[in-house]
Order: sequence, then structure tokens, then C-alpha cells
Amino acid sequence: MRIGLPREVKDGELRVALTPAEVRALAGAGHSVVVEPGAGSGIGISDAEYVGAGAEPGAAWDCALVVKVKELQAPEYRRPRPGQTLFCFQHFGPEPELLDAALGSGATFVAFETVGQSDGSLPILAPMSAIAGRLAVQVGAWCLQKHSGGSGLLLPGLEGIAPGRVVILGGGNVGGNALHVAHGIGAQVTVFLRSDKRLARLRARYPGADIRVGPDRLAQAVAQADILIGGVLVPGRMSPKLVTRAMLRTMRPGSALVDVGIDQGGIAETSRPTSHSSPTYIEEGVVHYCVPNMPAACALTASQALARAALPFLLELAAGTISPALATGIQVRAGKVTHEHLARDTGRGLHPL
Repeated sequence: MRIGLPREVKDGELRVALTPAEVRALAGAGHSVVVEPGAGSGIGISDAEYVGAGAEPGAAWDCALVVKVKELQAPEYRRPRPGQTLFCFQHFGPEPELLDAALGSGATFVAFETVGQSDGSLPILAPMSAIAGRLAVQVGAWCLQKHSGGSGLLLPGLEGIAPGRVVILGGGNVGGNALHVAHGIGAQVTVFLRSDKRLARLRARYPGADIRVGPDRLAQAVAQADILIGGVLVPGRMSPKLVTRAMLRTMRPGSALVDVGIDQGGIAETSRPTSHSSPTYIEEGVVHYCVPNMPAACALTASQALARAALPFLLELAAGTISPALATGIQVRAGKVTHEHLARDTGRGLHPL
């Protein structure tokens, strides 16, 4: 099969879905890879390196299977065609126009974020969530700086001066990695979990952190937070709105909200997508960081992790075999919504595979 690798056009998106290592693996399996010139420039991969791995330069969108990082952007809406498959992050829920474009194209859209949903493993999304979780504490600390509109608090504190408070909603890949960084730099950390599945393990690993199950005292914790991190994920669903505007008003002016789940709508009523070129805004006195493609800030590491995770499923698609894990990634096919959660969240009719 001919597999196309286009250049990303989303604001600040420097990742690439395949590195030369994956191109070499695909070529070794008998497939042809067409790379749009400059596709790897964001992480320093030259066109010559792709060619050396077995790719050819050309029009990636002419291929039957297109693999990229981010969902279609407006200039790309007319690119997909009937019979073509697009394998990337999709995030249709918050973007009705994007979903309309996908349905109108007649193509098949396989979403990185729901591959493996049946068993909850989410093998392609997981490394990106881990990166976003670790970045969340870093960017939250940056938001607290005065030149960013923040309160001027140094998150780890200083000898004789108390550290800041970090409140994390969710204990999965995002929340767990945010906890790892926040605890490691000495911040005061409170984590709210949806279930007790990870409770004992997290408490044992991070002594001193306040880790609890359920929403009790959430409003009180938000009011005391210097950084609030939204890391709740329901695979394939819109993010639950856990933080109201009224709750944000109780935070100290210059505090920060890092809403990692903004690509699925975000966890706060005040959240709206931002970009790497304009990452923050201030509302209710709180600095909001709501960049939907956070891992692009660490594009080299993120590209390597993403390409490695996606390769086994890309080989499946190219070979025409669909495992149960891959099937949960198929969200749109031939003008129909095929994913139950997407149909429910968007009010579209469901047409199971």
C-alpha cells in the first residue's frame, strides 16, 4: 500500500507521525511511503533522511492511507476523498465543522485517541498523555510568573517559604505524570481520582500527597490551588465539566489553570482552546493555559514516542487487517459515524461497523 506522510499545518505543531525508523519498517513490509517535503523539519529530520530510509518525496495526500499527527485543519478539509483512510488524532466532538467535513469526504477516519479503547490501554494516546502531564506542571509554574500574568509565586518554594499548591483532577496518564513532577519538586499536591483503582499505588509512591477518591471538598481545594490541572479523560467522550466559573472566582488572582483535556472540550466552564503562539488568557483572574497540542512543545521526544506507538496499527491498516483494538479507533467511515461515544456526544446517528 502507498502511505502518505503530510506536513503538519496546525499552529505550533512540530511533531511528525513517522520517523525514518518507521519508514524503514514499512518499506521492509513491502509498503511505499510518500513523504511531503519538509514533513520532518520541525524535529530536524531532512527529506534526504526519509529517502535514505526508503521513502519517496511527493504528494502525500494522493495516497490511499494518510498518517499524520493532528486532526484536519480548515485548509485540509477538502483533502480526504472516498476510499481513503486518515490515521491521526481526530477530536471530532468539540468541532462540528470538522466532523461535517469528515462525513462529507466519504473517507475513513481512524482516531489515535480511541485505538485500544475496548481494553482501556489506549497505546497511542498514552505516551502523549504522559508528556502532557509532565509538561502541565512546567507550564503551570511558568503561568505563575509575573510576566505571564501570574501571582509571582515560585512553585517549589524556598527555605522558610512554603511551596505552592497543585490540585490535579484525574490520576491516569496525565494526572499521574503531573503528580510525579509536582511531588518531585516539592509542591503541595492534592489529587482527585474517579475511582480507587490507583489509590493505594499512588499513595504508596507519593507519600505526603493528598490523594482522594470522589469530588468531596473539590471546591475547597480549587479555592486554595495555585495551579489547577485538568487531566480527566473518558476515552472517546467530551471532557466532563468539573470546574464551574464560580469555583474559578474563588482562586487567588494570578493562579493558573492548565486544562490538558481541552482537545475534548476541557474540564472548566471558562476553558477555550489556545495555541502555542498565543497560549494563555486571563479570565476570572486566573491564567488559563489551554493548548490542545501540548506535546508539540517537546516535538522530538513526542514524535519518537508517537511514531513507535502507532507503527503496529499502521502496519495492520496497510495490510487490511483490523484487530479489536484498532476497530475502536474507527470513528467515521463512508459518511457515517461508527463510534458510539462520538455519536452520543454529537447527536449524530450511530452506524456500527
